[in-house]
Amino acid sequence: MTASNLSRPVRLLAISGSARHGSLNRQLVDLAARKAQALGAEVTHVDLRELGMPVYDDDWAAAHGKPEGALKLRELFASHDGLLLSCPEYNALPTPLLINSFDWLSTVSAHEGLPSGTGATSGKPVGLMAASPGALGGLRALPIVRTYLSTNFAMVVVPEQLGLPLADQQFDEAHGLKKPDLDKVLDRLVASVLRQARWRIAEEA
Repeated sequence: MTASNLSRPVRLLAISGSARHGSLNRQLVDLAARKAQALGAEVTHVDLRELGMPVYDDDWAAAHGKPEGALKLRELFASHDGLLLSCPEYNALPTPLLINSFDWLSTVSAHEGLPSGTGATSGKPVGLMAASPGALGGLRALPIVRTYLSTNFAMVVVPEQLGLPLADQQFDEAHGLKKPDLDKVLDRLVASVLRQARWRIAEEA
């Protein structure tokens, strides 16, 4: 990276661990993305379901190679500086969609100038969110996601996080958060991701 890159916008991915229509987690990460854009970032939204990755299976990979979706996800991480991620909990765990997608990503090798899947994520900041209509707001799964991304993918998970309880009641007609205190938490999370991303860009210049 050259010094001229210091003036470019931070590029973030926005991913929801739930792909269903009307997903509360998609609404939450979309709001975080809008906040990041208001602070000058460029945001690319990624629908994990559209990447079309099969259930992880070494025999499938031996017969067919890596799924195109896994290669695409590696390319996206390689060209972006950080991640905004909102994932609900299923039985106190992250969603199968999220884990399956990242497990495939972890198997992608470096090729033709692009890093490996884990090389593309290494050192990049991520802000974690969860939304649930329940009282806990997905909080039981967030520590697992934090460990998974920081250990297996060497991502820098910022300290700020947001678990949004009763999420079906929390959004207003403008798709913002009704409660100012929760909105401020999200503001701090987004700002922290951007700050970490800018530091990383400066260090690599």
